[in-house]
Amino acid sequence: MSDQSAQDLTPLVLVDGSSYLYRAFHALPPLTTSKGQPTGAIKGVLNMLDSLLRQYPDSTPVVVFDAKGPTFRDELFADYKAQRPPMPDDLRSQIEPLHACIKALGLPLLCIEGVEADDVIGTLAHQYAAKGHEVVISTGDKDMAQLVGPNVTLVNTMTNTVMDIEGVKEKFGIGPELIIDYLALMGDKVDNIPGVPGVGEKTAKALLQGIGGLDALYQRLDDIPALTFRGAKTMPKKLQDNEEQARLSYRLATIKLDCELDLTEGDLQRQAPDQAALQTLYTELEFQTLLRHLLNEVDATASDDQAAIAEVATEANYQVVTDRVEFEAWVERLRQAPAFAFDTETTSLNYMEAEIVGVSFAVEVGEAAYVPVAHDYPGAPDQLDRDDVLAALKPLLEDPKIGKIGQNLKYDMSVLALYDIHLQGIAADTMLESYVLDSTARHDMDSMSLKHLGHKTVSFEEIAGKGVKQLTFNQIALEQAAPYAAEDADITLRLHETLSARLKDEAQLTQVLSELELPLVSILSGIERNGVKLDIEHLKAHSDEMATRIHELEQQAYEMAGRPFNLGSPKQLGQILYEEQGVPVLKKTPKGAPSTAEAVLEELALDYPLPKLIMEHRGLSKLKNTYTDKLPQLVNSDTGRVHTSYHQAVTATGRLSSSDPNLQNIPIRSEHGRRIRQAFIAEPGYVLVAADYSQVELRIMAHLSGDKGLLKAFAEGEDIHRATAAEVFGLDPEHVSADQRRSAKAINFGLIYGMSAWGLSKQLHLERAQAQLYIDRYFDRYPGVKRYMENTREQAREQGYVETLMGRRLRLPEIKSRNPAQRQGAERTAINAPMQGTAADIIKAAMIGVDHHLRQHPELKARMIMQVHDELVFEVAEGQAESLIEAIVPVMSGAASLDVPLEVEARQGRNWDEAH
Repeated sequence: MSDQSAQDLTPLVLVDGSSYLYRAFHALPPLTTSKGQPTGAIKGVLNMLDSLLRQYPDSTPVVVFDAKGPTFRDELFADYKAQRPPMPDDLRSQIEPLHACIKALGLPLLCIEGVEADDVIGTLAHQYAAKGHEVVISTGDKDMAQLVGPNVTLVNTMTNTVMDIEGVKEKFGIGPELIIDYLALMGDKVDNIPGVPGVGEKTAKALLQGIGGLDALYQRLDDIPALTFRGAKTMPKKLQDNEEQARLSYRLATIKLDCELDLTEGDLQRQAPDQAALQTLYTELEFQTLLRHLLNEVDATASDDQAAIAEVATEANYQVVTDRVEFEAWVERLRQAPAFAFDTETTSLNYMEAEIVGVSFAVEVGEAAYVPVAHDYPGAPDQLDRDDVLAALKPLLEDPKIGKIGQNLKYDMSVLALYDIHLQGIAADTMLESYVLDSTARHDMDSMSLKHLGHKTVSFEEIAGKGVKQLTFNQIALEQAAPYAAEDADITLRLHETLSARLKDEAQLTQVLSELELPLVSILSGIERNGVKLDIEHLKAHSDEMATRIHELEQQAYEMAGRPFNLGSPKQLGQILYEEQGVPVLKKTPKGAPSTAEAVLEELALDYPLPKLIMEHRGLSKLKNTYTDKLPQLVNSDTGRVHTSYHQAVTATGRLSSSDPNLQNIPIRSEHGRRIRQAFIAEPGYVLVAADYSQVELRIMAHLSGDKGLLKAFAEGEDIHRATAAEVFGLDPEHVSADQRRSAKAINFGLIYGMSAWGLSKQLHLERAQAQLYIDRYFDRYPGVKRYMENTREQAREQGYVETLMGRRLRLPEIKSRNPAQRQGAERTAINAPMQGTAADIIKAAMIGVDHHLRQHPELKARMIMQVHDELVFEVAEGQAESLIEAIVPVMSGAASLDVPLEVEARQGRNWDEAH
């Protein structure tokens, strides 16, 4: 064994999963979920596994279960296990979710047909012990004692006992080598092993200690009467009469050591836990404690302190403050605290209309206060005056030296601004802490509390109701409102302590949080409140024009179809296209119906007029419903402007999204999209300035890949699409046609989004082989890009995530999926996410830089009013547009240091379209 490394000799821990399952089922009280799913055995097994893995942290664990169906023992003895009752239904229903949990934990799970779990364990134990490994068998089954040897021990997690060779002797009075003989003599009622009639535990032990094993007993039958146990004189005849039964029992009790398992080393390797799958399973099974500990078990950065925080008793100390003296005492506590958790309760989610109903805060975990100021339901108790409360809190909330901890503090900041309170000193935002740790997770408080703390919070719907009858917060009785509001502050503080501990050892993620996300909170709040002016009459006229065109398209469609139909009905459209007009079916829905999805219609539109008409109809209807009809309804009556909401913690890549209205989805190049942009206008005496990064993701690709051809093209200011076309088609740049440039552009952008030859062929309407030829030529000319893609895929597979240039981490939970479609999708994301994420980081850094410049130069009468894709839009006083452009372009260009220039194009205009 001298040539084996220490790593090769890590202990092998073999878990008798079937033994665990039955013991947990019978030992623990029955548990069920709120939906009636039994879970007691699952929880018991998982707790036993947890205990075992903590006991053997550096081991190679393998969990073995009995497979369905007969084994070789059933052939030896038809009545083997015949007396065992069938598995209870409420145990059987737990097997599948238990297996799913074990697999999600990353533990190897074996179910080998034709042999029992004991035999699989015996074979593996024999093989590994022979190689010098320490083998630990975790079971409650006494039969396994026969496997104990110099390198093999048994552990019982329920009794916390370990049994080696001496332990077997102490427990059974015989060594491991005689355990099979012991079982053969006394039999086993559970497995229906017959044994020898009249031989019990004491008799078997006396026979084995006095004479020896089964072979020795049958060779020395005459010596048995001399033994001192009761019935020794008649024992030889009993043994003689039942020799065949004893020999059969020996074979039935013998654990096989030579099963053909057909396993590879990979089958026995522990994998990283699938955190997302575990969270889903534990949530469905309602295992709150396991949910609470999940992150600490998976992430080595979690500390014991955080586990203690998660153990905070549910009996928290929450106060309702309606007395001035109590309130002043709390204000003093807040003033003395280095930081406190803070939350507002309001009448609306619309930050421009919300009225404060109460405020809550927490300084210590498990202790919080709620100060109601505007509950106005019939019979509501007396409350402190809102103006007085906010006046007392204003100096604290505006003090940058006192840290504020919140959940989505941008909202609270915007609401407070309506009361002339300008929140400063943002120390932490739990939503953003969660977001930088794992952008693919859910970042609402209820989900985070369950995930990180194992605590189910009181949901708003539980106290306010649902749907049209849902109450606003001012209408909710204090008996329900106060615990809910105080819990918000308390849970925020708990989440911060847990999440900040995880971030402590993540320097790059901490930098993303502190230098990008947190500074952006106040900037986005300002942009939202600035809003943008709309030309309502322009929108109404445009909406009327689209309505006319939509009606014309409907009439044309009826003519083509030969009858009226609902253009918005997939069923009716499918019937006309596929059944009545005989259009070929390109794709079917999951239910087997011919698809009328947009991508399908787009392809059909190349050859058939009706799908082309439907596509135009759909596009116009969507723009009309989403923008020209809806935008006027979103104008705030007080400001006369529309105020979007920006979301920092939604997209996986770090890009901002927006809603009410969604500014990101307004088409840029279509005529109707431009018309909508023309409705975004400047106030009288002002103009709009739009500053846009040019081809930022391609520039990032050049930087990340280090490809010499791309770097040279950007450094020399070439038209990158023309330069690519020249390379791919083997032409001089001046001879590249418009179509060739368009193809090169599709290749450039397609490849950074992981597009395949099939996808490119569809986009350019080429044969797949031709598209593949273009891609091959591209990689021949730009080998650095191909190398980057290959390296990124490999890196993603190894570590489960990729990173942006600034250190933002983009997790890819499906990168190792056995489902090819999921795995390939994750690989495409792996290639694109660093570019899209870096672009997101750059625009955020630019916003912070530009905001700082505007604050330093109040003489510039300008304000940021929108952020869309790679573009910032400003409203600036007439005559100052050029000065603003001269100031912001260098700031934006310097937002990141790349190996190629970051170019920014900025223009001015009376409306957004003119400025873009």
